[in-house]
Amino acid sequence: MQNPEPEPVAYAAGFIRRGQVVGIPTDTFYGLAADPFNLAAVEQIYRVKGRPETRALPILVRSLEQAVELSRGIPDGFVALAEKFWPGALTIVVEASRRLPLKVTGNTGRVALRMPNAPLVWALIQAFGGPVTGTSANLSGQPSSTNAELLSAQLGDRLPLILDGGETGAVLASTIVDLRDSGWRIIREGRVSEAEIRVVIEGGAAAPGKHSAAN
Repeated sequence: MQNPEPEPVAYAAGFIRRGQVVGIPTDTFYGLAADPFNLAAVEQIYRVKGRPETRALPILVRSLEQAVELSRGIPDGFVALAEKFWPGALTIVVEASRRLPLKVTGNTGRVALRMPNAPLVWALIQAFGGPVTGTSANLSGQPSSTNAELLSAQLGDRLPLILDGGETGAVLASTIVDLRDSGWRIIREGRVSEAEIRVVIEGGAAAPGKHSAAN
């Protein structure tokens, strides 16, 4: 959806502003959007998904500046990866700003950030006035949803609103890369390959001791 209609977006932003959770389409799968600074809303996401609170919730941003504000320190490679792959299917995990509630980080102190290639999400963030959560809209352990019908079948009785953006066409989720001072590692390889990330961070060659891919 390249030109989202402002009325539905504003309507959805109102739900989020009131602490509710909304189903939204992204450039990969449908996600659950809520205010990451509202603890009641964050708790509701975990209840909706049936997800343990030991996993951080991804946060969707519409600019690099928003991502930096949610981070505590900028590790090597962060800006280079964001400039190369954002907007797009790369989630970057870094130390979370102390502004963020610990619950959003799954009590890890780290935050997963992504700028999706999704004008509807950008419009929603603009209408709401800040970043929103973007965890996949599915029951924990169940397949992610590529359209509103699949999402409604899984979570329709748990959500007050689903924005129907049609079929996303996604096959792969976003790639998740964890950046630390000591290096980087792939948590989940998705649409962006490990090789592409290595080229950006290390110039094409893995540095000994700097990289480990999650099994």
